Amino acid sequence: MIPTGFAYERPASLDEALAALARGGAGTKVIAGGQSLLPLLKLRVASAERLVDIGRLTELKGIRELPDGGLEIGALSTYAEVRAATRLAFAAEAIEGIGDVQVRNRGTVGGAIAHADPASDLPALALALDYSVVLRSHRGERVVPLDGFLLGAFETAIDPDELIIALRRGPLPDGAAGAYRKLRQPASGFSIVGVAAVVATSGGSIAHARVALTGVGEVAYRAKVVEAALVESDGSPAEIAAAAAHATDGIAVRGDIHADREYRTKMAVVYTRRAIEAALSRSG
Repeated sequence: MIPTGFAYERPASLDEALAALARGGAGTKVIAGGQSLLPLLKLRVASAERLVDIGRLTELKGIRELPDGGLEIGALSTYAEVRAATRLAFAAEAIEGIGDVQVRNRGTVGGAIAHADPASDLPALALALDYSVVLRSHRGERVVPLDGFLLGAFETAIDPDELIIALRRGPLPDGAAGAYRKLRQPASGFSIVGVAAVVATSGGSIAHARVALTGVGEVAYRAKVVEAALVESDGSPAEIAAAAAHATDGIAVRGDIHADREYRTKMAVVYTRRAIEAALSRSG
């Protein structure tokens, strides 16, 4: 199909992009890689009065190690660029399972977070790694933890005049390791259930645990009851199973043509257990 008509603007700098958003209204949308927005526009599921194309802003590209041992990823860095740069094997594996080659070469990490698709893999991975979102507008800059930034299906805490300019995290705990396990929808590659787990052990017990799920509820989320059950446990199969049983606590589990609510709930527990087991097997 053909989308409805819209105005188009391609700023030459970040400042110009922010000025364009400041002038715009509710009908203004930002486009970068276009892997999420363009299909929706073509299907007329979404519409725009004006598109602000930031895809060529080199200021928003690049992956930088921070002085404290953390990492900052420019919002226009593509999946493929992040996969090539990351030192985390499990993150590279997770990214390799996102979409197809075209999606990974064109899709951007900032776009994935801004789009907030309930079945997108990247938000779960970023939540498990404790990323924050760096936002900028003509009014200034703010940093918002990703945990809390994702409000619902295709809904975030970003203001209309703001851009995501980067994702940023602090250093990982010593010995931290992770894993991503997903039940993949064969046609689209999206997650029916996807689980990212990052753990670190100390003195024979789990000292750090982050577990995040996607595809299950209306938004990717951290399973904080699971995390609390893991910390200070010995990481035995029984302890992991008991913790994973809480994977959907407090979540309104979705049902759709790919999986009904009961099946998705059961698979959330199964894949949470698998992700934790895999992460622990790599932890040292």
